[in-house]
Amino acid sequence: MRYALYFTPPAGDLLTRSAAAWLGRDAFSGETLAVEETGPFPAETFGALTEDPRRYGFHATIKAPFELAQDQTEDMLIERYHEFCASRAAFDIPSIVVGQLGPFFALIPAETHPPLQDFAAAVVEAFEPFRAPLSEADIARRKPERLSEAQRAHLLRWGYPYVMEEFRFHMTLTGPIEPTQAETMRQLTTARFAAFTDKPLRISGLALFVERERGAPFTVHAWQPLTGA
Repeated sequence: MRYALYFTPPAGDLLTRSAAAWLGRDAFSGETLAVEETGPFPAETFGALTEDPRRYGFHATIKAPFELAQDQTEDMLIERYHEFCASRAAFDIPSIVVGQLGPFFALIPAETHPPLQDFAAAVVEAFEPFRAPLSEADIARRKPERLSEAQRAHLLRWGYPYVMEEFRFHMTLTGPIEPTQAETMRQLTTARFAAFTDKPLRISGLALFVERERGAPFTVHAWQPLTGA
C-alpha cells in the first residue's frame, strides 16, 4: 500500500468531471470511463496517450507516493491529515493555462505563485514523518544520474526530487507526446479545457490517494476541505 497527498478539486467539480472524461477514469469512484475518438486520434490511440495519467487519476502531486514508516499506521496518518487540513486556509492560483512540461501536457499556473509554493512545501514537511525510506530500486527508478544536484538531494531527503524550490504544480493531462503530435495535442487540450484556463483555480482542499498495490490505479481515499483561518 502506498499513500500520496494530491490536490484535486472536489468530486462534483466541473473540472474534476471534465478531466475524468478526458482521461477515461474517475479517481473518486474508481470507475473506468469509455475512451472515445478525440480529434484525429482513434480511441485506441488516444487511450494510449492518456494511459499514464489515467492510472494516477486527475491530480497535482504535492507529497509523492510513499509507503508508511514502520512506526506509523494509517489511522495516525489520517489523524494528521485531518489536523493539517483544518489548519490551512483555502486560496486561489490566480490563473491556470495549458502548458507542456517536457513531452507531457498539463494544467499549470500561468506564473509561479508563492502561496502555492509555500503550501506544497508545508505538505511535504508535515507528512515526512509518515514516509518509509526509499528502497534502492525506488531511487534507481528516478534515474538520479539525470537529476540536478538539488533534485538528487531532495530525492534522498524527501523521497521525491521535485519539491521545495524545484516544485512545479501541474495537473497532468497526457502521457509523453511525440514531437510530431505535439501541436495537435496542444490544440486539443487548449480547446477541451478552455472553460477552466486563464481563470483562477481554487485550492480548496487536499486529497489522500491510495495505491493498493504497486502498479494498481490510484484512488481517492479521502478529500478534505482546507478550513483554517
